[in-house]
Formats: sequence, C-alpha cells, structure tokens
Amino acid sequence: MTNTDKVYFFTLNESYSNCQALYSGLVPHALLQAENGIRVQVPAGRLRRFIDSRGLCGRFRLIITPENKIKSFERIR
Repeated sequence: MTNTDKVYFFTLNESYSNCQALYSGLVPHALLQAENGIRVQVPAGRLRRFIDSRGLCGRFRLIITPENKIKSFERIR
C-alpha cells in the first residue's frame, strides 16, 4: 500500500436472500457506503467469494489506487 492509495472500511450484514442477485451474477456491481459515509461502487465479483449461508457479514477493507483501480478487497473481521 502506498500513501496515495485510498482505503475504505465497510461493515456489512446482509442476509443470504438479499445477496442472491449478487451471487447469481444478475447484478454487475454493488453500491456500498463506507464507514466514513462515502459511497463506493464495487464489482459483484469482489463480494461473491465472501457470501456464505449467513449472507454477507463482516468488516471489510477496500484499497484502491489514485486511478480508482482496486488493489485489494478483504474481510478483516
């Protein structure tokens, strides 16, 4: 990570039924609101691997470059 990268944190708690469109591929992206209030559009593929039988739950960190390219999206808790 460089000091020009942007870092966003998200706490998500969505049920499995709310995530079905994301998981099935019907929705190409999700609009998430970061903990600092900024809305960030994230490709659905970045979220799919975190969906389980409970849905999409946890705290996540998104790191993007100054050119708005995703460096990483990971569950941190």
